[in-house]
Amino acid sequence: MVNYRYLGNSGFKVSEITYGNWITHASQVENEAAIATVHKALDLGITSFDTADTYANTAAEEVLGEALKGQPRESVEIFTKVYWPIGRKGPNDTGLSRKHIFDGIHGSLTRLGVDYVDLYQAHRYDYETPLEETMQAFADIVRQGKALYIGVSEWTAEQLREGHALAKDLGVQLVSNQPQYSALWRVIEGKVVPASEELGISQIVWSPMAQGVLSGKYLPGQPLPEGSRATDDKSGAAFIKRFMNDEVLTAVQKLKPVAEQAGLTMPQLAIAWVLQNPNVAAALVGASRPQQLEDTVKASGVTLDADTMTAIDEALSGVAETDPQNTYEVSPKSRPA
Repeated sequence: MVNYRYLGNSGFKVSEITYGNWITHASQVENEAAIATVHKALDLGITSFDTADTYANTAAEEVLGEALKGQPRESVEIFTKVYWPIGRKGPNDTGLSRKHIFDGIHGSLTRLGVDYVDLYQAHRYDYETPLEETMQAFADIVRQGKALYIGVSEWTAEQLREGHALAKDLGVQLVSNQPQYSALWRVIEGKVVPASEELGISQIVWSPMAQGVLSGKYLPGQPLPEGSRATDDKSGAAFIKRFMNDEVLTAVQKLKPVAEQAGLTMPQLAIAWVLQNPNVAAALVGASRPQQLEDTVKASGVTLDADTMTAIDEALSGVAETDPQNTYEVSPKSRPA
């Protein structure tokens, strides 16, 4: 079964393997298969589920809501997000204005078929809306019982500090940040993680397998596997491009004996690695079929010894991205249309 961790400086626990439906639901995977995969996640002990209104332009929330129908509400933790353009994508259908946040939460609750979400997250930082307006709107939603906790995604250390201070003044808890993090993409370690540890904010990390590269299935100098994410623009091909060069792929192959020595598969090693960071509350995993989850959940509760951690660092030395400046490049400087 899957272990649990506290989310930030709160009494709220989430499953350290959390199911995310960014690419799969209502996009890469047919609804029937997506629902079967959610049910498999529940069978394996995953109780935390992450989605966003922007995924498949709101359709992914509907699929997740259908998949969780009939589950006792108290038995699952549901996270969603607001920021990116949705629906008809008009001038107020994007960003973190008070209007869009309230329209967003009402739409998400309807699609998910619930009265509240456990965690409501700002999907990016909105440079066009005063932060005071954004945090006040989130605080009002918490007070109305439509969300229990608030979080953010891909905010810088400075933005986390400002948001946390405002949330504290408003009497609500900013408990989480959702950044990209893997053994190949370590940019949060320099500034974001230290600030988060100081503030009592956890990381819910996405792409712990670096878009599948850390599974080892992409071989240097070889054609891309047919049907893989790297070949499908709808499945995150743009995100995986940064890792798709022979230098990175050759380094990743050096992890195979490390995984074998640890008694793990490559995906298990990748997920276990992010969970060694005590500031990480959960690793987001997706699946296109139920059987994939049977492998990945076995990373829960794994402790990697010092020699294994050193061997991973050595294998990926020179190809792992560590520059904290990359955390300042994620949120658009103007709202996307």
